[in-house]
Amino acid sequence: MPDSIRDSAAPVNSVLEMQGGEAVARMIRAFNGGPMFGMGGFQLLPFYEAARHFGMPHHLINDERSGVFVADAYAKVSGRVGLADATLGPGATNLVTGLAEALNAGTPMVCVVGDTHRDHAWKNMTQECRQVDLLRPVCKELIRVEAIHRIPEMMRRAFAVATTGRPGPVVVDLPEDLMHATHAFPAEEFEVDPANEAAPALRCRPDGAAVARAADLLAKAARPIILAGGGVHISGAADALTAFARAIDIPVAHTLTGKGAIPCVDPLSAGLFGRYDRIANRLIEEADVILVVGCKLGEIATKRYTVPAPGKTIIHLDIVAEEFGRTTRADVLLWGDAKLGIEDLHAALGARAAEMKARHAGYAAQVSARMAEWREGVAERLHSTERPINVARLLTAINTVLPEDGILVADGGFAAHWGGLLFDTKRAGRGFVPDRGFASIGYGLPGAMGAALAAPGRPVVAMTGDSGFCMVLGDLETAKRLDLDITIVVVNNAASGYVKALQHLVYGAGNYHASDLKEMDFAAIAQAFGCTGIRVEDPEAVEGALRQAIATKGPVVLDVIVTRDPAKMLPGVDNRAAVIRKGDRIA
Repeated sequence: MPDSIRDSAAPVNSVLEMQGGEAVARMIRAFNGGPMFGMGGFQLLPFYEAARHFGMPHHLINDERSGVFVADAYAKVSGRVGLADATLGPGATNLVTGLAEALNAGTPMVCVVGDTHRDHAWKNMTQECRQVDLLRPVCKELIRVEAIHRIPEMMRRAFAVATTGRPGPVVVDLPEDLMHATHAFPAEEFEVDPANEAAPALRCRPDGAAVARAADLLAKAARPIILAGGGVHISGAADALTAFARAIDIPVAHTLTGKGAIPCVDPLSAGLFGRYDRIANRLIEEADVILVVGCKLGEIATKRYTVPAPGKTIIHLDIVAEEFGRTTRADVLLWGDAKLGIEDLHAALGARAAEMKARHAGYAAQVSARMAEWREGVAERLHSTERPINVARLLTAINTVLPEDGILVADGGFAAHWGGLLFDTKRAGRGFVPDRGFASIGYGLPGAMGAALAAPGRPVVAMTGDSGFCMVLGDLETAKRLDLDITIVVVNNAASGYVKALQHLVYGAGNYHASDLKEMDFAAIAQAFGCTGIRVEDPEAVEGALRQAIATKGPVVLDVIVTRDPAKMLPGVDNRAAVIRKGDRIA
């Protein structure tokens, strides 16, 4: 590595000669970058050497997709920019699924990707492909660097784009020759705006006249309700939303990613709405004014675009104007930051808030009464003693054991749906981390790693299926190497559970194909990795095993043997079944 690597601050107007890879590392360090995950190659060697010299927290991952998932969960929990890297070709293409998750979920992220030497491009270079074309649709912006002196400029832009508006992943594509070449950079090129270290870096308020109209609608409503999405957490608006809801006694329902917008244990929490719900869909049906906050109103949240029903008065607050009217017409559009928008609505209500609270007292009391009635109705499942273990019993144990500051990471598919329906956050904020931007399975283990790195000291439990866990099993080695205190709950049903459950719903009992797995002893597999493994088959042992796992240092795999009955694999009947199945014929 050239002698140009220096740790001390350079004097103003000085010049630093360095390789392009070092310039990339200096820019990430200037933004106080957190842990970075990747698998290097020749193209990235100068960057890796600079990261080593500077003592930057960079860790080898066993699969680049897992690296992006780690970065995604880290960013979701911390609000800071997630960081990942990959070499050209298969390294770059392995990023696609994780980038799609980050793009759809609004996760601030910067990924550094090596590319071919420009003098040799399209001459059958090893691992070469049109990676820029492949990655561009799954990131907020793709920046291809074509001149070494522009590396600092482009890295500044990458962090700015990643953290402003609706945050998202930015890919910086760097040719091999630029990473290895040297250039004399003016020292001031490495100065950055610290606002771009985390999202949201910029906030904007909704139009004042629109806020006034929305406040008037809410003030006159007899049965208003708030529908909160993941944008509440991106904005850091959970505390503001909770205070607003309590000030006027308005119930709050949430999407899978919006869980924690108000504490689930709050009397005003109506729980999950959409495809799976407790009491929320009925409240939405009865509501006269609906305030949607940071929510895209996608398929699951709207129960295939049937909730809310047509004709409802809707106020929609969102940072992305393109989301307005995409699935549901709104009467008042509030284009701006969720936190500032809620604060403005609260202020616009003024003295009317106290009158509203008094008027809504009876309505608000119905929420907790209905929730208690719902819990009583499903108590048999929540406290089931059946073997294999009912997943509802597992979630009951997680609710009991995980403390107020605990984090539950939920893998895609049924793990997220069970967790979204039954897991109860005990305080406002992001205590539930599902990968619902793209809903890929395989997120549980790397997601737990990212959450643990973002919130050291907070208990982290991940819930994943056996199929999803098998996808990323190699990175149990990474978790062990980093000695992370995480608990991975493998919901072991010896099946691709969501697929098998849907086959049961659509085609009837016994009509299953390519959805069964060979049952594995994941506790024994964990032990082979040098981790703690605990196998649980008795429902009465689940709570104790969870307590043991959370108290144990290092990664723990809790292998929980759950129901094999496809009729019991989902928390409710999937509403898509009625659309797909027509009588006994395949539609």
